[in-house]
Amino acid sequence: MGNWLRNLHRKKLLRRKFYCTQAEERKSKVKDKSIQFLFKYGAIALLAIIIIYFSTVSSSFLTYGNFTDILRSISIVTVLALGVTFTLVVNGFDLSVGSTMSLSTVVTASLMVWYDMPLWLVLILPILVGAAVGLLNSFLIVVLGIPDLLATLSSMYIIAGLHRTYTEGYSIYNYMPLTSGGTAIGELSEGFLWIGQGQMAGLPVPVWIMLILILVSYFVLNHTRWGRILYMTGGNEEAATLSGVKVKKVKCAAYVVSGIFASIAGILFTARVGSGQIDAGAPLLMEAVAAVFVGYSVLGAGKPNAVGTFFGAAVIGILLNGLTILNLPYYAFDIVKGSVLVLALAVTYVYAKNRMSASSG
Repeated sequence: MGNWLRNLHRKKLLRRKFYCTQAEERKSKVKDKSIQFLFKYGAIALLAIIIIYFSTVSSSFLTYGNFTDILRSISIVTVLALGVTFTLVVNGFDLSVGSTMSLSTVVTASLMVWYDMPLWLVLILPILVGAAVGLLNSFLIVVLGIPDLLATLSSMYIIAGLHRTYTEGYSIYNYMPLTSGGTAIGELSEGFLWIGQGQMAGLPVPVWIMLILILVSYFVLNHTRWGRILYMTGGNEEAATLSGVKVKKVKCAAYVVSGIFASIAGILFTARVGSGQIDAGAPLLMEAVAAVFVGYSVLGAGKPNAVGTFFGAAVIGILLNGLTILNLPYYAFDIVKGSVLVLALAVTYVYAKNRMSASSG
């Protein structure tokens, strides 16, 4: 009789444990599905909520003029963020893009204002400068083995000091007085200013340049052998090396591309504002990084991608545009940018942790 009661009690305990385990598994599955849904559609839902809200509080929000203003405002940030995207694809990170953009801005302006150079040189030389910055980062990261965050943080300060020294701390504008005496001999030409201020087929020229660079980046990353190699390198360097990929050269190329994109952003900025402003790229660094990480989650991509980066920049641009319409003080915008970045990082890393747990389980 005693054994029978003990067996009955043991069966009850096992049955209870079984049902508890099933309940926990159901809760875990619901949680996993919720995280996956949030990761896949969260950014799109956030954008929809932002648009609906600002449309209800301002009649001027959903207008063609405001739409083009938003696209124009995000064009430079998107170009800058595309460079960061390439470094993240190879599991790197480039914090120097803001300083590189600032250097490109003052170099571009000085070539026309100080030296009165032709337009083709004004467009080519800053891009070469950006490529040189990419090579510097590659040397620090790939050759010396310095972690990417520390290396690009160091180069960020080096480049910032370089462009301030080059300009002696002054912005560059047409016929400016020179510290050596006299005035500058040149000016930013109308043809150059058209790149930043002109329109073509109803859209600002910077928007067309942005769209072209997005399409080129998308095609390279998703439909070329080099794009597959980039993702392979970022996914597993050891496996990529065993497959015959020259990982060091691939990472170097990614940082050079990042420097080139930052330089293009600097050229666009100079043409847009009509002067070479020192530290022009510093405020855009956070926006570019936030755009890339928001782009991780667009339609569940789960990786850096060109279209997602544009979408992330659009989310931030629309949000800032709406807050401007509501007359929010400009000094509060950094709170919004930081909050968007934190939200994007939280969703991305929770999803990544969840995937790792699922694969290990």
